[in-house]
Amino acid sequence: MTTGFFSIGIENIKTTTNYGTLFRTAYIYGASSVFVTGHRFKKQSSDTSKSYKNIPTYVYDDFEQLYENLPYGCQLIGVELTDQSTPLKEFKHPKQAMYILGAEDIGLSKQAISKCHHLVQLPGNHSVNVAVAGSLVLYDRIVKNNTDSYTKEFNTLYRKQMI
Repeated sequence: MTTGFFSIGIENIKTTTNYGTLFRTAYIYGASSVFVTGHRFKKQSSDTSKSYKNIPTYVYDDFEQLYENLPYGCQLIGVELTDQSTPLKEFKHPKQAMYILGAEDIGLSKQAISKCHHLVQLPGNHSVNVAVAGSLVLYDRIVKNNTDSYTKEFNTLYRKQMI
């Protein structure tokens, strides 16, 4: 099984240190790119790996611009607590995916929810920190799509980040 590609980002983020933390995790876990919508990107001290120097970092003016620029064949996965969301433990990650999380206080926009190919939710009755939620989704992807070669690459990259 090949690993495909994935990207992760946040729509209309309120606390920029959260995307710094999430982008660091995304880089460590092998993301192809990261993004923000509705907010200008700036370097964050919480991104100690300086992910913006290592993987493409995209800035979209709004959700519509992001949606218009989805890579061909890529599925948009919203992380949101809704009645329509699939529990993460039951979700099968597509090979080509962009994961989108919502602002800390209001979640994903109605527009984003309506256009996502899939919605997933973490266990629990309340939302967790947006950087934590995104990190858990990416970890789940790695665990479920595990291959020997990918695990070796991941472990090598992770060890480099820890030094």
